[in-house]
Amino acid sequence: METLYFILIILGAIITYSVITWFYQRRIVKTLTEDQFREGYRKAQLIDVREPNEFENGHILGARNIPLSQMKMRMKELRPDKPVYLYCQSGMRSARAAQFLHRKGYKDLSHLQGGFKKWTGKVKAKK
Repeated sequence: METLYFILIILGAIITYSVITWFYQRRIVKTLTEDQFREGYRKAQLIDVREPNEFENGHILGARNIPLSQMKMRMKELRPDKPVYLYCQSGMRSARAAQFLHRKGYKDLSHLQGGFKKWTGKVKAKK
């Protein structure tokens, strides 16, 4: 019986953490549909947070590659006074990058819903 209570407490903690993280995420970063993303990304800093090999296999035209793994070292390349549009393969890494940037003082953060795998616009790939 004690094991069941322990499992329920752990499960409750995980669910609570997930809900709190979800609400925090929605407050700091705008999740944009592809159409909304396409409307504004040319006026913003478009950042692909995937790793360089993923970027070379295809990326949104005009994007710069600053992998999430290098974000701490390279965040000075981003201007805090301009909107930042982020994307990754599915939306998870771009959300984490947005959280990191928000803690460093960046306010106008958006990311692509569904990530690059849902993108149907123009793509550039190395040949």
